[in-house]
Amino acid sequence: EHIINQNMDSSRISVADSASTTTLVKEDIPLIPKQTDDLCSRCCSWLWRRCCRERELKSRTIVVGRTSTEKFPANVIRNQKYNIITFLPLVLFQQFKFFLNLYFLVMATSQFIPDIRIGYLYTYWGPLSFVLTVTIFREAVDDIRRHRRDKEVNGQKYRRLVRGKDTPELVPSSKLRVGDLVIVEKDQRVPADLVLLRTTEKTGACFVRTDQLDGETDWKLRLAVPATQKLESDLQLFDIKASLFVEKPQRDIHSFIGTFTRHDGYGSEDSLDVENTLWANCVVASGSALGVVVYTGSETRSVMNNSQPRSKVGLLDMEINQLTKVLFGAVVGLAMVMMCLKGFSGPWYRYMFRFVLLFSYIIPISLRVNLDMGKAFYSWSIQRDEEITGTVVRSTTIPEELGRISYLLSDKTGTLTQNEMVFKKLHLGTVSYGTETFDEVSSHLKTAYSQLSKHSMITIPATGGSKVRRSEVTRVQEAVKAVALCHNVTPVYEESEQSESKKDDCDESPGSIESQTEADQHYWQPRKQTCVYQASSPDEVALVKWTEEVGLALVRRDLTSMQLRSPSGVIHSYTIMQIFPFTSETKRMGIILKEEHTGEIVFYLKGADVVMSGIVQYNDWLEEECGNMAREGLRTLVVAKKTLTEEQYMDFETRYNAARMSVSDRVARVAAVVESLEREMELLCVTGVEDRLQDRVRPTLELLRNAGIKIWMLTGDKLETATCIAKSSRLVSRTQGLHVFKSVVTRTDAHLELNTFRKKQDCALVISGDSLEVCLQYYQHEFLELACGCPAVVCCRCSPTQKAEVVRLIQRHTGRRTAAVGDGGNDVSMIQAADAGIGIAGREGLQASLAADFSIPQFSHLARLLLVHGRRSYKRSASLSQFVIHRGLIISTMQAVFSSVFYFSSVALYQGFLMVG
Repeated sequence: EHIINQNMDSSRISVADSASTTTLVKEDIPLIPKQTDDLCSRCCSWLWRRCCRERELKSRTIVVGRTSTEKFPANVIRNQKYNIITFLPLVLFQQFKFFLNLYFLVMATSQFIPDIRIGYLYTYWGPLSFVLTVTIFREAVDDIRRHRRDKEVNGQKYRRLVRGKDTPELVPSSKLRVGDLVIVEKDQRVPADLVLLRTTEKTGACFVRTDQLDGETDWKLRLAVPATQKLESDLQLFDIKASLFVEKPQRDIHSFIGTFTRHDGYGSEDSLDVENTLWANCVVASGSALGVVVYTGSETRSVMNNSQPRSKVGLLDMEINQLTKVLFGAVVGLAMVMMCLKGFSGPWYRYMFRFVLLFSYIIPISLRVNLDMGKAFYSWSIQRDEEITGTVVRSTTIPEELGRISYLLSDKTGTLTQNEMVFKKLHLGTVSYGTETFDEVSSHLKTAYSQLSKHSMITIPATGGSKVRRSEVTRVQEAVKAVALCHNVTPVYEESEQSESKKDDCDESPGSIESQTEADQHYWQPRKQTCVYQASSPDEVALVKWTEEVGLALVRRDLTSMQLRSPSGVIHSYTIMQIFPFTSETKRMGIILKEEHTGEIVFYLKGADVVMSGIVQYNDWLEEECGNMAREGLRTLVVAKKTLTEEQYMDFETRYNAARMSVSDRVARVAAVVESLEREMELLCVTGVEDRLQDRVRPTLELLRNAGIKIWMLTGDKLETATCIAKSSRLVSRTQGLHVFKSVVTRTDAHLELNTFRKKQDCALVISGDSLEVCLQYYQHEFLELACGCPAVVCCRCSPTQKAEVVRLIQRHTGRRTAAVGDGGNDVSMIQAADAGIGIAGREGLQASLAADFSIPQFSHLARLLLVHGRRSYKRSASLSQFVIHRGLIISTMQAVFSSVFYFSSVALYQGFLMVG
């Protein structure tokens, strides 16, 4: 055994040695070829990376005050389909991938062979060259227009800080690079993804409008990095040693991970999230902001959520292409019959091909010429129509698609609505005030505050009707005061050392002001001044503007205090003790205030009626009145209050702070403490705010619905807002029900909710983006079957990518033609995915309009565009193609008779230009 083991070990060693020797020999032999192979492989891999592979996205570290030396995408917007190199190959490929054009090309090429030539070359190559020339010219003109529009957008000037210069330099947005320090002014579009370093506000706060990105109408609060906001001037950014670490580019617009680090002895390190960013295509709503560029061009969130433009082909063209294949089969069949009658003697295949050429009248090349000329005429007619002036046809290849639309997918903000909130109604339970009776509210407020200024109580004993009148005055005063205090609105003074107020406020003389404090003197000057309010929601601004109109104006607000001015001119100061912001989960916002003059502590709360009905004291009118306002298309808010003693507030504060410091279940514990206050609150009023619709939206939607077009509304806005607009715009008719799809997370939840919805009949569907994603993941076919059967569908909280995916799912599931209409940058993907993309050119910008196939100035033009021009284009093209094909059949029949009479000879009946068809 010992000998055997030794032999086995020695054999293993010898095998191992031989293997290693073999490896060495293999590695030692091809020394020079290996270098050549490496060089070739490197060249090939480099070409592959340059041409085919997608660019690898990676995180980056940016030194503040220094432009990055790494290579990143250029900061340009590009809606072009082609460039100089790809233009001709791609256009020709798009043409000859259709059987119709390929057939004509083969027929024309065959005429170069003398034995099978039938007529002159120009009879085949003339029409084909004309069609190709027109197509190439049209595509070139369309793409040059896109290039010019892109150049205009990319040429917008921005101020960039430069090391060593006291004044910023003006540069076009296309010249911005990662690491540049850029100043964005108020109402200016953000040119690239930035991290906010400094703002003109001392607190470092800045409001932005993101409706071009996510469709939400709410203004978003953004915060500058604290370490850079503390600097005395912008130029000190070049003196500090600091760097930014940012994550790799992502699609998600609601998240961001980054770190700001100081390296010059301060040792500070700040965590960065989405609140410290300004994404491209946002608009700065207040002051000016200074940021450092972190992502450019194709790596920005805006571009990553958009899809590449595609060449759209009309359904009519595809149907004619399929019909061409059938007719080609008929041509081959007829040629085969003629050959059978003639006999297969001699060079029969040559005669066979000549017969195919002779009977090709059935598919005349003039069909393409006539259709293309028709498309040009339809496009010209649309742009010349005086009833829809301002309409632009950007894609002249698909006007017939407008007449075949079965599904219209529309954005909400800026498309159906103007995004202008107007206060319409105040309901106190026993009395309601509308736009005609708001002057009564003003008089009640003047009465209440004039008596307060005389240090007298409103509830002085009086007789009869006086008591009722004073009770109503008290209720009006409490309701308006609650509306004026319970919000997150901040007045911002645009002009230096001047306040914001309306013209009628500023006309009052300073002598009417009773309080002569320093704050009063600052906010009240005899000159006329303008007022601008900032808030995270336009609803909030509408409420505060209304209280100002009736006499109770918000004149100052910071993080800890708030000041109101009464109709008599007295300034009332309040200390902000706590604030509970609005969230989509709680659907309410609250604030605890302490009035400095009286020391009274009051907790104000406002929110949606579905949650407030269980918080306020019992009443018999809230549900009914909220339903009435909702049917009128108003967005309702229920306002309530609760007076707290000093002891009650101190007890609450202790428990609240303890909950905020807890390590586990912090959110749930904080919510439980706040909910302990939200009990048996006094109901003050219900407010109704209207989001103004675009002109003639209701009759337009009704007309489209009567025409058999199903309308879906895809919006990034909140569920409540979307539901309200669906009702007010008559997207959901008064006779139809409305099923709100509950929030689902698991497959079981989705299954149960789909079963619930299946039992509803003639009911519109409202679903959120998250629930939609779950349903499509597990029950795509079942959900689309139900949704496509609904009279209307509202998808809220949709991302731009989800909008485009919904369009593609409808196309695949139903096979019907879709149109998408929108006005913002977040609608571009949806517009490009639809069979007919329609952009509205409005104050939200031109990005959707530029990327669309058709551009209209307002939504109401859609009805005439689809039902008049679309229908005419489709009917005319269908009649024209039928006429040309039937004419070809008649000519081919005559050719067959002629050949039969003359002993089945393959001679053309018509010569020269007559063969063109």
